[in-house]
Amino acid sequence: MEKYLDTSLSPQQRAEALCDTLTTEQQAEQLRYDAPAIPSAGLPAYNWWNEGLHGVARAGTATVFTQAIGLAAAFDTQLVQRIAEAISVEARAKYNAAQKHGDCDIYKGLTLWSPNINIFRDPRWGRGHETYGECPFLTSRLGVAFVKGLQGESEYLRTAACAKHFAVHSGPEESRHEFDARVSKKDMEETYLPAFKALVEEAKVEGVMGAYNRVNGEPACASEFLMGKLREWGFDGYFVSDCWAIQDFHLHHHVTETAEESAALALKAGCDINCGSTYVKLLSALEKGLVTDEDIRSACVRALRTRIRLGQLDKTEYDDIPFSVIACKEHKALALEAALKSAVLLKNNGILPLKNSQELTLAVVGPNAASRAVLVGNYNGTPDRYVTFLEGIQDSFKGRVIFAEGCHLYSDRTEGLAQAGDRYSEAVAAAENADIVIACVGLDASLEGEEGDTGNSYASGDKPDLYLPESQRILLQRLKETGKPIVAVLASGSSVNIETDCDALLQMWYSGQCGGTALAKLLFGEVSPSGKLPVTFYKDSDKLPDFSDYSMKGRTYRYCDSENVLYPFGYGLSYGKFVCESVSYIGNTAKISVRNDGAASEDVVQLYIKGYGEDDVPNVSLCGFKRIYLGSGERADIEIAVPKSAFETVDKNGARSVSGSRFTLYAGVSQPDKLSVSLMGAAPAETEILI
Repeated sequence: MEKYLDTSLSPQQRAEALCDTLTTEQQAEQLRYDAPAIPSAGLPAYNWWNEGLHGVARAGTATVFTQAIGLAAAFDTQLVQRIAEAISVEARAKYNAAQKHGDCDIYKGLTLWSPNINIFRDPRWGRGHETYGECPFLTSRLGVAFVKGLQGESEYLRTAACAKHFAVHSGPEESRHEFDARVSKKDMEETYLPAFKALVEEAKVEGVMGAYNRVNGEPACASEFLMGKLREWGFDGYFVSDCWAIQDFHLHHHVTETAEESAALALKAGCDINCGSTYVKLLSALEKGLVTDEDIRSACVRALRTRIRLGQLDKTEYDDIPFSVIACKEHKALALEAALKSAVLLKNNGILPLKNSQELTLAVVGPNAASRAVLVGNYNGTPDRYVTFLEGIQDSFKGRVIFAEGCHLYSDRTEGLAQAGDRYSEAVAAAENADIVIACVGLDASLEGEEGDTGNSYASGDKPDLYLPESQRILLQRLKETGKPIVAVLASGSSVNIETDCDALLQMWYSGQCGGTALAKLLFGEVSPSGKLPVTFYKDSDKLPDFSDYSMKGRTYRYCDSENVLYPFGYGLSYGKFVCESVSYIGNTAKISVRNDGAASEDVVQLYIKGYGEDDVPNVSLCGFKRIYLGSGERADIEIAVPKSAFETVDKNGARSVSGSRFTLYAGVSQPDKLSVSLMGAAPAETEILI
């Protein structure tokens, strides 16, 4: 028996043995994302590139869950882990079926390039909806849960997760190929690195992907500083470049002059897999003395080690996962649960929940009402069934439902030969003939997303501002003029200011294939909204720092100016009325008494900490959260662990330590800031901690 087939050996030993059966040329070929077969070992060709952000993506039918930013709004690590488990099971099922039929194409593998744990520092960034929001603590907790769900706890990896984009990356999309993100040592350690560190140290993430941009002058895919951090944290997986990022070294960053030099720089820094085509120049780089045989071998060993950990040389428990698990009823139920828990009720003058009566007529209006695209976000699979917002309401409501598109998502007309505003009169007529208007407005992934993937070529996927497209602003104003009550349903992956004063505002994100069913259950009170904002909603982007400024000053809930906040991070109403009566801190644990003075519902109890040293953030920092259910009038005593890192500060040199001795710990269903307290109608409980 060949040594690399000996399962009593470690994956490292087996990878070394297999690698040593290959020529240097064959080893170099294995560093391409589309690696050729190794017939001698019985390994078929393998394409490393697969996506699983909120469902198996781009490979046909799969369960499509709420987009990542919506999953963050649920503030629920267990939910995120269960969703990741479902994604990995479907990925295995699709892989098994593809292998059976000799299909080794892109998006058919087991190396899922998810999650995206970049910090959503600026609401204009088009890819922000792929992330878990603006908070390093929330991002790390959800990221760890997602990785554990994808990879499983068996001897073999169910799938291999990948933390991306390491590490300082959040726009602008237009300049990402030549941009240099300049960031202070304090911001690096305090904001941009914690989630990556947690995924490496706690979740043992198998993959890390670099970013397109430079970080303080160094290309992110060949950064001595960033690669040093991975070694410091004990990273034991494979590193992959972002797609075609290595060619940016010589084409755009100009840190090298040739493709050979770029390939050598990346390989010697520790980039194992090249998503792109630059590593076809590795043998040329070898001939020129820019890399050594051992450089190529070391990367090849790490690549093969991951494939061995996935069981590609062995028979595993995952080989028999059947095709029938894809889009099964259990996964669809989980998608519905995610859509329900992620919705955030931003405003309610008492109109919600709506009475489900055959005596009433609803006008469902807006470009997102009957849209399928608004459900799935980006990096998505194809559901076997979509339930749009309109369909969800039609299926549930006992009375009459009138539908009017109202306007195009962003154009001034829906029909090419029509005059501008060709659907406004129909929308107004629908409103006039209804008791209540449900206005389904917002964006979709054609307006915010990755460079090259969106239709807004004028911004390369980023948003120019925080407002609705003009067509929708006019629509809302026309509806408002009818005098009919308006419930606005906002679908977006980021902060949007709809401006029009509506009776209720429900943020649905990109809610997945069951979004319409979830919306109906929320509107008619079958389930209470319980999500919380994982990002700050601002009034105006013009009052934010420059988009290309990576300093945290003036950004996110920890550093922002409250005067420009429309809805704060952590905010979200429910049909219940949760009040945290008291909080105490004993033995690294917060003990909290909670009561519900409203309707039975779930809510998220949040812990925030405030330090008073010169290096502390100016506002507060999230340091714990727990989703709970309480019946009407019910009380509960709960406990939330407070990590030791909550008491640490980071100085200007990037050094982390416990420098203060006095802290305030807040426990509530929102932040303790004045705006949150005003919007929620109750202040969090608080206690002083002396250490």
